[in-house]
Amino acid sequence: MKVLIVDDHPIVRAGLRRLLAAEAGFDVREAAGGKEALSIFRDYKPGLVVLDLSMPGIGGLEVIRRLRLEAPGVRILVLSMHHDAIYVTRALQAGAAGYMSKNAPPDRLIEAIRRVSAGHSYIEHDIAQDLALQNISALAPPLKDLSPRDFEILRLLGEGGSLRQIADTIGVSYKTVANTCSQIKIKLGAARTADLVRIAIRSGISVAAAGLSASSDRIP
Repeated sequence: MKVLIVDDHPIVRAGLRRLLAAEAGFDVREAAGGKEALSIFRDYKPGLVVLDLSMPGIGGLEVIRRLRLEAPGVRILVLSMHHDAIYVTRALQAGAAGYMSKNAPPDRLIEAIRRVSAGHSYIEHDIAQDLALQNISALAPPLKDLSPRDFEILRLLGEGGSLRQIADTIGVSYKTVANTCSQIKIKLGAARTADLVRIAIRSGISVAAAGLSASSDRIP
């Protein structure tokens, strides 16, 4: 089976490749980020993609969405350091079939890959419990109201991206990003873009706690 590993950390990719190729006999390719993953995917045509969510540039959620648009039948397993139910929910909504923690033992990961590649869903037990508790909670966090595109833009804002940079990264117009930011403010009760940046950093959505840029592309 062809497997594409997508992670911005070389050590993680090397470890996964060795595990999947040597112990499970999979044909494995690697990508260091979202843009590279989409390019390799078109040529390699893997049956399974194992990817991280927090990556510079195009994030994991956006990669999942685009992969599912290009190949609705592709199986996707998220392997992430994030355990919060909001991340699991977003990944599943975007089209992932499984979700694992990077703290999971190797044999559990191989089991998850085999199950997901066989057409089943797989969520690590502890994560599944947290997700169930979140779903029955009467108080849903504000982030739950965000669309996948909202979530991606909020993540990139938290990493210090200007509106124009974000537009270039996700492939939409500047106006679309600006309008989406206005809608996110309404959903989260934020007055300024700086407030959105703080929310992204505080909630752990962004991979880097970057400071606000003085760029004129930002809206107040």
